[in-house]
Amino acid sequence: MSLHPKALLAAFVLFLLSLINASPTVKRDPVPTGYVAAPYYPAPRGGWLSDWSESYAKAVRLVTNMTLAEKVNITAGTGIFMGRCVGNTGSAPRVRFPQLCLQDGPLGIRNTDHNTAFPAGITVGATWDKDLMYARGAALGEEFRGKGVNIALLPSVGPLGRKPRGGRNWEGFGSDPVLQGIAAMLTIQGTQEQGVIATIKHLIGNEQEMYRMYNPVQPAYSANIDDRTLHELYLWPFAEGVRAGVGSVMCAYNAVNGSASSQNSYLTNKILKDELGFQGFYMTDWLAQISGVAAALAGLDMSMPGDGSIPLFGNSYWMYDLSRAVLNGSVPVSRLNDMVTRIVAAWYQMGQDQDYPEPNFSTNTQDREGPLYPGAVISPRGVVNEFVDVKGSHAEVARAIARDAITLLKNEDNVLPLSTNTSLRVYGSDAQANPDGINSCSDRGCNKGTLGQGWGSGTANYPYLDDPISAIRRRASSVTYSSSDTFPLIQDPVSENDVALVFINADSGENYITVEGNPGDRTTAGLQVWHNGDELVKAAANAFDTVVVIVHTVGPILMEDWIELHSVKAVLFAHLPGQEAGDSLTDILFGDVSPSGHLPYSLVRREDDLPASTQLRGFAIGQPQDTYTEGLYIDYRYLLAQNITPRYAFGHGLSYTTFSFSNASIEQLTTLSTFPPARAPKGTTPQTVYNNTIPPASEVYYPSGFRRINRYLYSWLERPAADAAAHIGATNSSTYPYPVGYSETEKPGPRAGGAQGGNPALWDPIFRVSLSITNTGERAGRAVVQAYVSYPTGTGWDTPPLQLRDFVKTGVLEPGESEAVEVVVSRKAVSVWDTTVQDWRAFTDAGESGYGIWLGEAVDDLRVVCLGSGGCEEVDG
Repeated sequence: MSLHPKALLAAFVLFLLSLINASPTVKRDPVPTGYVAAPYYPAPRGGWLSDWSESYAKAVRLVTNMTLAEKVNITAGTGIFMGRCVGNTGSAPRVRFPQLCLQDGPLGIRNTDHNTAFPAGITVGATWDKDLMYARGAALGEEFRGKGVNIALLPSVGPLGRKPRGGRNWEGFGSDPVLQGIAAMLTIQGTQEQGVIATIKHLIGNEQEMYRMYNPVQPAYSANIDDRTLHELYLWPFAEGVRAGVGSVMCAYNAVNGSASSQNSYLTNKILKDELGFQGFYMTDWLAQISGVAAALAGLDMSMPGDGSIPLFGNSYWMYDLSRAVLNGSVPVSRLNDMVTRIVAAWYQMGQDQDYPEPNFSTNTQDREGPLYPGAVISPRGVVNEFVDVKGSHAEVARAIARDAITLLKNEDNVLPLSTNTSLRVYGSDAQANPDGINSCSDRGCNKGTLGQGWGSGTANYPYLDDPISAIRRRASSVTYSSSDTFPLIQDPVSENDVALVFINADSGENYITVEGNPGDRTTAGLQVWHNGDELVKAAANAFDTVVVIVHTVGPILMEDWIELHSVKAVLFAHLPGQEAGDSLTDILFGDVSPSGHLPYSLVRREDDLPASTQLRGFAIGQPQDTYTEGLYIDYRYLLAQNITPRYAFGHGLSYTTFSFSNASIEQLTTLSTFPPARAPKGTTPQTVYNNTIPPASEVYYPSGFRRINRYLYSWLERPAADAAAHIGATNSSTYPYPVGYSETEKPGPRAGGAQGGNPALWDPIFRVSLSITNTGERAGRAVVQAYVSYPTGTGWDTPPLQLRDFVKTGVLEPGESEAVEVVVSRKAVSVWDTTVQDWRAFTDAGESGYGIWLGEAVDDLRVVCLGSGGCEEVDG
């Protein structure tokens, strides 16, 4: 993300407060017993995996020829608003390494033009369609590349959606690690196949927006997560992203177990780089860095946007200070070399050394010309926008996702689909485009008109918005529309044949913008719909015999006020459809396509049906503590364990047709051992050829006669400062207080590692279930097959009753047509994380037939169960 001007003003106020307050980063606040961020040093060097060997070899050759200033220059941004992109690294033009452009966001290129505003991640999750997940990633990659973006800040899988009120849940794919992980993996593959470096974010525990950031008067909240929960839930999608070869990982703002994510050596060095074998570079979220040397030692590779905690003062934790820290010996040259090599290797890995376009847009202005460095007091001007059209045919992908995500929750009396001759009365401002202009609110920081996106840095400008009311009018012969969110007191007489379409929504976003009292998280609104939506539905239900409710929402809502009203016949969740909100909806409303979306989260009857620990954390003196006492039990896992019936279960979604599951069979593909086979030892890294002695101070002297841009961040030092630092390094007189447990002896690597994502044996297929899906209804449609695993009983391990492990979506089946499908269950999918052994454990002593693989169209609509290597049978009821 980059900060909005209002956020910069708040940052300045905090800067003033910092003059009379001590820094909060000096000492950690205590966290509850058992939540540990143990020291783990040094940062593992990259390049030991064959998948990256060629790129690392090239990177080492390039980095060997760099000066100290050149190396430092590409590890950080040049300052906020100091370039065309949301983030701009330094460059090393002498060795032909360019400035890298980093740009938001997960659903499209932020703050530019001639781009596609794709459906949000939560909408993609609701499709349960692996092909569309990949296609969206590829289309995003094409657009980012077309604009000259080197590093796309996508996908988002943190937050996982633990807290229904969390502001940015909609950027991810749903409240389940497997759904998130598969969608992230396919998004990364699609994006990086276009040559763009993807960035999976935010590692880890960014489950709410309030109090997420460190500031001079209060530390960010600490997400306190036990080791097993971390691995089995929150780390899972990141492991899938690393397995896909993601080039970059972005830290969270918050702390994890008391240690800031930007300098948490356990999280970065041990888990990400050693256990998961991550070969790319670890970067900060914008202004998330809180120290210089400590962050470097703990495994941080890139600082964005380069400023210190308070931007636009020309200060930095790195750049010139990193040059100083290397010269004085505080940061080992080997650590800097690894930082730089990881960045350069990712650049080579994506082929960006071959004819990659330069940025041709500005995220700071929509004008053709403007300041080249808007953050500077005085900046040279020039052309900053070439208005390159990168949309291609991507509207087709966007519309397919928006359409196939639409989730039919209720359809009494088969009210849907509608006839185009039906008399329609449409209500609610959400049916129309924002009357102030579709892009009138910066970063979509308002809730006016059709809700196609949440708000914040994860948004994109609309090239156009196909709004629902326009699409309905194109299709239906009789349409009247009231754009008010209050039911009209006087209107034309209502006929019994009239159908009311009521549009309502619920919004959220990132916390540098507050919308209608909600500072990112849904603090004021809760899980209620916005703008008096409940009352609008009830009033329509009182006036009409048939009401269809269409919901655009960032996530779960409560609907108990009206869901059982006699007149409310049908409910459609259209999620966040992006630019294609209109025809995608009318395709479903009028029966051109049968709905095939399924919920990526549960809809509860009341908010306290969920664990109290998953509510938002409020203000605290010192560091707020967000302790995950519910462990593995979030969303449907908790509801099942507590025998709580939701209003609509995770995975729920109706169709205009019906499907049968038949001819199921299970095959054991691999013999299951308690622990995976031993990992291969770490390979050698080409970084061993580096000369890791401190270089001469002259490598960072400011060039003679160089004309500086004020506030621009440089890696050079004035000669006296460079010489003083070099003297300390030469005399070994550095007084830097190294953290407890610091070491420069590289570790062999944990047993659970071995490749990108972990031990490759974790993805060995253990069971394959084959079955036939038949359309037993009268309309064409697509079915979603969801595969859940239940673990053997009597193991002594606490496991949720059911956990999603795979899914597949059929093609369009005509009435009577069948399709054979397969789901695969891997070793990891039948394992738990053993916190003592520090490896994934399966239950062979309970007998492999003790595992149950449950297949159905929702977690509460299971049709078939297969028991280990035994057989499969239909589920009764």
